[in-house]
Amino acid sequence: MPIKIYKPTSPGRRQSSVDAFTDITASEPKKSLVLMLKKYSGRNSQGKITVRHRGGGVKQYYRLIDFHQDKYDMPAIVTTIEYDPNRGGRIALVKYQDNEERYILAPQELKVGMTVMSSQKAVTPSVGVRMPLKYIPIGTMIHNIELTQGKGGKIVRSAGLGAKLMVVDSGFGQVKLPSGEVRMIKEDCSATIGFVSNPDRRLIRWGKAGRMRHRGWRPTVRGKVMNPVDHPHGGGEGRNSIGLKHPKTPWGKPALGVKTRKPEKWSNKFILKTRSK
Repeated sequence: MPIKIYKPTSPGRRQSSVDAFTDITASEPKKSLVLMLKKYSGRNSQGKITVRHRGGGVKQYYRLIDFHQDKYDMPAIVTTIEYDPNRGGRIALVKYQDNEERYILAPQELKVGMTVMSSQKAVTPSVGVRMPLKYIPIGTMIHNIELTQGKGGKIVRSAGLGAKLMVVDSGFGQVKLPSGEVRMIKEDCSATIGFVSNPDRRLIRWGKAGRMRHRGWRPTVRGKVMNPVDHPHGGGEGRNSIGLKHPKTPWGKPALGVKTRKPEKWSNKFILKTRSK
């Protein structure tokens, strides 16, 4: 999945690169597995903006991804590798022996015609095989990991990511996440073997504001160029510093490097090592 660089015919084109899409085998999604999502532009149920700088963007259909893969011990054939506008990794359309079709996250090295399977017992480990942590060999790279058995994969689902299974002991598997955090996850929770596809996505340079608007991101303005009434960093003549001991949000709370995780969160007991700084 290489990145394509064009000739610099304009300043925006000079600074940008695009995904080459050489691994895509189908241009149209399965109609029965897509639905339209309403855009909320960062607003909550009261209509108040809770996430800034969101809005606009091109129309996207949501692909219904099977994060559970609960058709156990039934091999499925990969029929297509497709682009999904809602995530960085690729998705694969698989067809089971009973002719049911589902979308799954496509691991790296998964090709059309290959077979994937989900099981609740030990099977031969290979790319795309999904089974509980207690049956996965130690040191294997995994993704789409469950945090609660039967709830479906919740973590390690972004393009190019993979977590490492360190050890399984006392009913828990110790998993080293891409952030560097080591977390205990119950051994009955399932995970898929391999890395998530499309690792080169992180190399894309968006280049200009217009491409970000297509993605649904509106302009971001620095606080120090605002007026004092609009931001704690605002005001002053010329190019001044923010004049504060530490940066603040528009609402006066500390920003940049401040811990936002609740210190007494219930799941802290499962974290053996915090993530890398």
